[in-house]
Amino acid sequence: MNTPDRSPTVNDLGRTPVQIAALVYGAVFFLVGIAGFIPGLTTDVGSMQFAGHHSEAMLLGIFQVSILHNVVHLLYGVAGVALASRASLARLYLLIGGIVYLVLWIYGLVIGEESMANFVPLNTADNWLHFVLGVTMIALSFLPRRRPGRAVTATQHDG
Repeated sequence: MNTPDRSPTVNDLGRTPVQIAALVYGAVFFLVGIAGFIPGLTTDVGSMQFAGHHSEAMLLGIFQVSILHNVVHLLYGVAGVALASRASLARLYLLIGGIVYLVLWIYGLVIGEESMANFVPLNTADNWLHFVLGVTMIALSFLPRRRPGRAVTATQHDG
């Protein structure tokens, strides 16, 4: 009896759970970085500044963005996709990225939105999104670094 054809999934490519999480986060960060430059997805694109709290551009009308903010998302995205190639690197991407986002969350809570120190820029929606990203990235960094159902021998490691 023939088995029905099925489309390959991400996990068919031999990725571990932590690699899949890093790949998904990387792809989303990359898309968000692009979206930050697209009129319609981002309001007031014409007022976008390179950096600083004077940028009035708002991604989805909620998250304050600047050119620097969007470029950081693009770079985080590229890093996530690239580091998802190895389980150990994917784990580091999620763990360190999560820590960076929690530090950014605290930074956003401490500085005033109109402060010159608000160079990214950050608003309340950005701050709480950074909190969620930080917590979820750190949590996902503890996903298994081996593929499900794969036995580990003394000679295997994820590099």
